[in-house]
Amino acid sequence: MFDLKVMNSVLGELEEERGIPRAKVIEAIEAALATAYKKEYAKRGQIIRATLDMDSGSTEFSQVKEVVDDTTVRFVEEGAEEEVQEQQYDEEGNPILLLPRFNPEQHITIEDAKFIKRDAKVGDELVFPLEMKDDYGRIAAQTAKQVIIQKIREAEKVSVVAEFGQRAGSIVTGTVQRMERGNIYVDLGRATGILPYDEQIPGERYRQGERIRALLYQVEESPRGIYLRLSRANPQFLAKLFEMEAPEAAHGTVVFKAIAREAGSRSKVAVASTDPHVDPVGSLVGQRGVRVSTVTSELGGEKIDIIEWNEDPKAFIEEALSPARITSVDLDEAEHKASIKVAEDQQSLAIGRGGQNVRLAAKLTGWRIDIQSTRGDTIADEQGEVPADEAATDENIAVE
Repeated sequence: MFDLKVMNSVLGELEEERGIPRAKVIEAIEAALATAYKKEYAKRGQIIRATLDMDSGSTEFSQVKEVVDDTTVRFVEEGAEEEVQEQQYDEEGNPILLLPRFNPEQHITIEDAKFIKRDAKVGDELVFPLEMKDDYGRIAAQTAKQVIIQKIREAEKVSVVAEFGQRAGSIVTGTVQRMERGNIYVDLGRATGILPYDEQIPGERYRQGERIRALLYQVEESPRGIYLRLSRANPQFLAKLFEMEAPEAAHGTVVFKAIAREAGSRSKVAVASTDPHVDPVGSLVGQRGVRVSTVTSELGGEKIDIIEWNEDPKAFIEEALSPARITSVDLDEAEHKASIKVAEDQQSLAIGRGGQNVRLAAKLTGWRIDIQSTRGDTIADEQGEVPADEAATDENIAVE
C-alpha cells in the first residue's frame, strides 16, 4: 500500500517543477513494481504487469499472454530436440525471419484462449491475476529504484525536448554556468544550453553567474542527452532583438528581407513593409534612434545600417552601399556581377574599412560588386593598393 497523500505531493512537484505528467510517473512506478515482482517471484519468461490504484493505493499484479497459432509461432513437442534450421532466403535474396518458438509463459493457443474468452482472436492479450506480494528482496528493490529513475529521466527528456523545441528560433535568457574550452554553458532552468566559441560575438567576455541572452537555433537530441545550441553571432539573433523592440516587426508588418552581419563589428539589414503607411526603416530606428540603440547596446556596440529593400537590383545595391553616393551601376546578369562607379571622394565610404562596407553590401544583395572611381583609378585601402576587381569580389551570399 502507498501513502496517497505523499505520492500525490511528489507527483504534483514533479509535474510543476520538471514538467513530467503524472501519468508518466505512475507508469514508471508500475513498471518498477512489475520488474521487482518478476525478479523475486515470477517464472522465467513471464510477462508481468502491475496496475496501481490511485484511489486506494493498492497494486494488482497480472501475467499477460498473447493469443497465437501456427502462423505466428513455431511449436516444438515437449522433450523433443528442435532441429537447427538453416537461414532461409526469399526469391530476392532477403533473409526470411524465423517465427518465435512457442513459450507457455508468454503465449496461449487460440484453442485454449477460446475456452477462457469466446471471442478471442490471434494477437489478443489475455490477462491472468497473480497473488499480491509486499515483501521484496534488496536486489529487486534496487532494480525497481533504477527503473523508476530511468523512466522519470526519459519522461523529463521528452518534456524538455517538447518545451524547447517550440522555442527554437527565438531568444532565450539564462545564466552563465561555466566556461570550458572556449564554449559557454548556460543554465536555462530545466536544461543547459551551449554557446560555442564560433557563435559568440568576438571580444565579448562573460563571468560565471552573469545573465546572457542568445538565439536558440537548434534543439538536438542524442543518446548522451539533449543539446540546446545557442548563438549570439547568428543574423537571426539581430532580427529577433529588433522584434522585441519594434512591435511592427513582431507583428509582421515590417519584414526582414536580408541580413548581412559581421558579429560585433557591423551589420546591414534590408527591411520592407507590408503596410504602405508604415515606414520600415523608421520603425526599427525608433524615435530619436532609441530602438536601434537598444539593439546596438545588446550587441556590444555593433554598428547597424538599416536600409529599405527594393525589388530593383540597381536601386537596392545603391542603398546597400550607403553611406556612399553612387554615380552609376552596371549589371552583368550572366555573371551576377555589379560594376559600380563612384566619385573619387566617395571611394573610401563605398569600400569601408578593410573592405567591410562593400563586403556586407555584396552579402546583403547577393551580387558580386566591383567598385571603380569615375577616373578608373585602382582602389586603395589601408592594406595597400588593390585593383577594383580584387578589392570587392569576395564569395558572397545573401542572407535570407
